Amino acid sequence: MYLFGAGGHAKVVIDILRASEKDFRIEAVYDDMPRTARLLDIPVLKSPSGAPDTASEWIICIGDNHARRRVSERLRARFLTAIHPGAVISPYAGIGEGSVIMTHAVVGPDAVVGRHSIINTRAVVEHDCKIGDFVHISPGAVLVGGVTAGEGVHIGAGATVIQGVTIGRWAVIGAGAVILRDVPEYAIVVGNPGKIIKSTPDEQT
Repeated sequence: MYLFGAGGHAKVVIDILRASEKDFRIEAVYDDMPRTARLLDIPVLKSPSGAPDTASEWIICIGDNHARRRVSERLRARFLTAIHPGAVISPYAGIGEGSVIMTHAVVGPDAVVGRHSIINTRAVVEHDCKIGDFVHISPGAVLVGGVTAGEGVHIGAGATVIQGVTIGRWAVIGAGAVILRDVPEYAIVVGNPGKIIKSTPDEQT
């Protein structure tokens, strides 16, 4: 298998894969602008020149949601999920292809996580939450039951989203924010209680 993206997020994914009971063999890490020849002990190669055939298995190791979506559109390959054995995943939860679930994260019953999303260290996605594609739930964030997070949403470290709230596509929730009501698409929200400070332009997506 191969990884795309040779930054810090890739190091965490390598740890997850090596902690797994499955026998993952990482052949190389590809990056558009590699800054090192090796990541941990794995060779880093410039992409797309010399990239493996499209039958290969990949995980995109990029924390930025926009960039992760762009790379997923470039690669015509099979995407794997990476779930740390220290995560708690309900057998009634659904995890989309290419997503990464980090150590001590919790995904509750009837929660659904979309494709190429990140549930980071100690994040909690409780029962009946619906997480779209290319979402990043940062370390320690808590989504209480029944939260909906649309495509590309980023929820900052330690943020809390109360039950039943809907967060629109490509919105950004600041670290430590407390979200008590629905958030529109592209909004940037900070504080306790959360307040919209601006919106991002649609063309960024």
